[in-house]
Amino acid sequence: MAELEAPLGFFKVSVDDKGRLKLPTAIVEYLQGLGFSKFFITTLDLKEVRIYPLPAWRETEKLLYRPGGDDFDVRQDLALVAYNYGKDEELDAQGRLTLPAELRKELGLEKDETRVRWSQGYLKLTGSQEHAQRMAAARTGLEGKYKAVQSQGI
Repeated sequence: MAELEAPLGFFKVSVDDKGRLKLPTAIVEYLQGLGFSKFFITTLDLKEVRIYPLPAWRETEKLLYRPGGDDFDVRQDLALVAYNYGKDEELDAQGRLTLPAELRKELGLEKDETRVRWSQGYLKLTGSQEHAQRMAAARTGLEGKYKAVQSQGI
Protein backbone atom coordinates (compact mmCIF):
# COMPACT_ATOMS: atom_id res chain seq x y z
CA MET A 1 0.00 0.00 0.00
CA ALA A 2 1.37 3.42 -0.98
CA GLU A 3 2.08 5.95 1.73
CA LEU A 4 -0.54 8.67 1.93
CA GLU A 5 0.95 12.02 0.96
CA ALA A 6 -0.46 15.39 1.90
CA PRO A 7 -1.63 17.54 -1.00
CA LEU A 8 0.77 20.37 -1.77
CA GLY A 9 0.16 24.02 -2.48
CA PHE A 10 -2.71 26.40 -2.00
CA PHE A 11 -6.22 25.56 -3.13
CA LYS A 12 -8.70 28.31 -3.96
CA VAL A 13 -11.96 27.69 -2.15
CA SER A 14 -15.02 29.74 -1.28
CA VAL A 15 -17.13 30.18 1.81
CA ASP A 16 -20.81 30.05 0.84
CA ASP A 17 -23.60 32.22 2.22
CA LYS A 18 -24.23 29.67 5.00
CA GLY A 19 -20.59 29.79 6.10
CA ARG A 20 -19.68 26.41 4.65
CA LEU A 21 -16.21 25.82 3.32
CA LYS A 22 -16.12 23.22 0.54
CA LEU A 23 -12.78 21.49 0.75
CA PRO A 24 -11.02 20.31 -2.42
CA THR A 25 -11.31 16.61 -3.21
CA ALA A 26 -7.56 16.06 -2.74
CA ILE A 27 -7.73 17.41 0.82
CA VAL A 28 -10.94 15.51 1.67
CA GLU A 29 -9.42 12.24 0.43
CA TYR A 30 -6.24 12.89 2.39
CA LEU A 31 -8.13 13.65 5.62
CA GLN A 32 -10.39 10.62 5.18
CA GLY A 33 -7.35 8.47 4.41
CA LEU A 34 -5.91 9.52 7.77
CA GLY A 35 -9.23 8.74 9.45
CA PHE A 36 -10.08 12.36 10.31
CA SER A 37 -13.70 13.48 10.22
CA LYS A 38 -13.95 15.75 13.28
CA PHE A 39 -12.14 19.07 13.52
CA PHE A 40 -11.63 22.09 15.74
CA ILE A 41 -11.84 25.31 13.73
CA THR A 42 -10.28 28.42 15.26
CA THR A 43 -7.67 31.16 15.01
CA LEU A 44 -4.74 32.15 17.16
CA ASP A 45 -3.83 35.41 15.41
CA LEU A 46 -7.09 36.76 13.90
CA LYS A 47 -5.46 36.54 10.45
CA GLU A 48 -5.58 32.84 9.64
CA VAL A 49 -8.12 30.12 10.32
CA ARG A 50 -6.68 26.90 11.63
CA ILE A 51 -8.64 23.72 11.01
CA TYR A 52 -7.21 21.07 13.28
CA PRO A 53 -8.10 17.40 13.16
CA LEU A 54 -9.33 16.81 16.72
CA PRO A 55 -6.26 14.78 17.81
CA ALA A 56 -3.95 17.57 16.57
CA TRP A 57 -5.99 20.18 18.44
CA ARG A 58 -5.75 18.16 21.66
CA GLU A 59 -1.93 18.24 21.34
CA THR A 60 -1.98 22.00 20.73
CA GLU A 61 -4.33 22.43 23.67
CA LYS A 62 -1.82 20.61 25.91
CA LEU A 63 0.88 23.05 24.82
CA LEU A 64 -1.35 26.05 25.47
CA TYR A 65 -2.33 24.87 28.94
CA ARG A 66 1.09 23.54 29.97
CA PRO A 67 1.78 25.00 33.43
CA GLY A 68 4.59 27.42 34.11
CA GLY A 69 7.08 29.08 31.86
CA ASP A 70 7.77 32.72 31.04
CA ASP A 71 5.13 32.60 28.31
CA PHE A 72 2.32 31.17 30.47
CA ASP A 73 0.20 34.35 30.24
CA VAL A 74 0.74 34.54 26.48
CA ARG A 75 -0.42 30.95 26.05
CA GLN A 76 -3.48 31.62 28.20
CA ASP A 77 -4.39 34.59 26.01
CA LEU A 78 -3.99 32.47 22.86
CA ALA A 79 -6.19 29.77 24.38
CA LEU A 80 -8.84 32.36 25.22
CA VAL A 81 -8.84 33.65 21.63
CA ALA A 82 -8.89 30.09 20.25
CA TYR A 83 -11.91 29.09 22.30
CA ASN A 84 -13.73 32.39 21.81
CA TYR A 85 -13.66 32.00 18.02
CA GLY A 86 -13.47 28.22 17.79
CA LYS A 87 -15.85 25.33 17.55
CA ASP A 88 -15.72 21.65 16.77
CA GLU A 89 -17.19 20.56 13.48
CA GLU A 90 -17.69 17.37 11.50
CA LEU A 91 -16.92 17.05 7.80
CA ASP A 92 -20.23 16.56 5.99
CA ALA A 93 -20.90 14.10 3.14
CA GLN A 94 -20.13 16.81 0.55
CA GLY A 95 -16.70 17.56 2.04
CA ARG A 96 -17.79 20.79 3.74
CA LEU A 97 -17.06 22.32 7.11
CA THR A 98 -19.13 25.17 8.56
CA LEU A 99 -16.88 27.92 9.85
CA PRO A 100 -17.88 29.60 13.13
CA ALA A 101 -19.98 32.70 12.38
CA GLU A 102 -18.04 35.06 14.63
CA LEU A 103 -14.74 33.87 13.14
CA ARG A 104 -16.02 34.33 9.56
CA LYS A 105 -17.14 37.84 10.35
CA GLU A 106 -13.97 38.84 12.20
CA LEU A 107 -11.70 37.63 9.38
CA GLY A 108 -13.96 38.87 6.56
CA LEU A 109 -14.45 35.40 5.09
CA GLU A 110 -18.14 35.58 4.28
CA LYS A 111 -18.63 34.94 0.55
CA ASP A 112 -14.88 35.33 0.06
CA GLU A 113 -12.50 33.41 -2.17
CA THR A 114 -10.06 31.95 0.30
CA ARG A 115 -6.88 29.89 0.14
CA VAL A 116 -6.42 26.65 2.03
CA ARG A 117 -3.41 24.39 2.41
CA TRP A 118 -2.28 21.52 4.60
CA SER A 119 0.74 22.36 6.73
CA GLN A 120 2.15 21.26 10.08
CA GLY A 121 -0.66 18.79 10.78
CA TYR A 122 -3.63 21.07 10.16
CA LEU A 123 -5.34 23.14 7.45
CA LYS A 124 -4.48 26.81 7.17
CA LEU A 125 -7.12 29.08 5.64
CA THR A 126 -6.59 32.72 4.69
CA GLY A 127 -9.01 35.16 3.14
CA SER A 128 -8.30 36.86 -0.18
CA GLN A 129 -7.15 40.13 1.41
CA GLU A 130 -4.78 38.46 3.89
CA HIS A 131 -3.40 36.19 1.17
CA ALA A 132 -2.75 39.18 -1.10
CA GLN A 133 -0.94 41.03 1.71
CA ARG A 134 1.23 38.00 2.47
CA MET A 135 2.06 37.51 -1.21
CA ALA A 136 3.01 41.18 -1.59
CA ALA A 137 5.32 40.94 1.43
CA ALA A 138 6.83 37.68 0.15
CA ARG A 139 7.52 39.16 -3.28
CA THR A 140 9.30 42.19 -1.84
CA GLY A 141 13.02 41.63 -2.37
CA LEU A 142 12.36 38.10 -3.63
CA GLU A 143 15.56 37.88 -5.69
CA GLY A 144 17.68 38.72 -2.65
CA LYS A 145 15.75 36.29 -0.48
CA TYR A 146 16.32 33.52 -3.01
CA LYS A 147 20.05 34.29 -3.29
CA ALA A 148 20.33 34.21 0.50
CA VAL A 149 19.14 30.59 0.68
CA GLN A 150 20.57 29.16 -2.56
CA SER A 151 23.68 27.93 -0.77
CA GLN A 152 21.43 25.75 1.41
CA GLY A 153 20.25 23.84 -1.63
CA ILE A 154 16.84 25.50 -1.72
